[in-house]
Amino acid sequence: METTEPFIIEKTFNAPIKIVWQAITDKDKMKEWYFDIKDFKPELGSESQFYGGDKHVQYLHFVKVTELVDGKKIAYTWKYENNPGESLVRFELFEEGNKTRLKLTHEGLESFAAINDPNFAKESFVKGWTAIIGTNLKEYLSV
Repeated sequence: METTEPFIIEKTFNAPIKIVWQAITDKDKMKEWYFDIKDFKPELGSESQFYGGDKHVQYLHFVKVTELVDGKKIAYTWKYENNPGESLVRFELFEEGNKTRLKLTHEGLESFAAINDPNFAKESFVKGWTAIIGTNLKEYLSV
C-alpha cells in the first residue's frame, strides 16, 4: 500500500538565499538545472506546463502556483496530462548565515497510485528529487 507520507529532502547550499530563490523561480535559470518551463511565472495562480521524464518517455506536466512568499517559499500543484492524481511541490528557503537551507516537500504522491506505471511510484519521485536537488541544483549553485 502506498504511504501518504510526503517526500521531504533538505539540503544546505553554499549560496545566499537570493541566489537560491532566483534558481528556483527564474525560468531561464530553472532550465539549467531543473526543467524548461517556458511560461513559468512566480506569481500566485500562474499556470504552466512542461515535458519531463526519462530517455524512454516524456510526460506533460501541469503546474499552478498556490503559495508564494517572495524570497522564502513557493508551492505549486503538480499533475499530468490524461492521468489521475494531483500533488503539491513546496520549496522553502531558510537563511543560515551566508548559506541557504532548502526544504522540498512533495505531498500527495499517493494520488498517482492508480497510474499503472513505475515512473509514478513514490520511489521514482524520491530518486528524481534526490538527483534534481542533491546533484543538479548543487552543481548549478557551485558554479
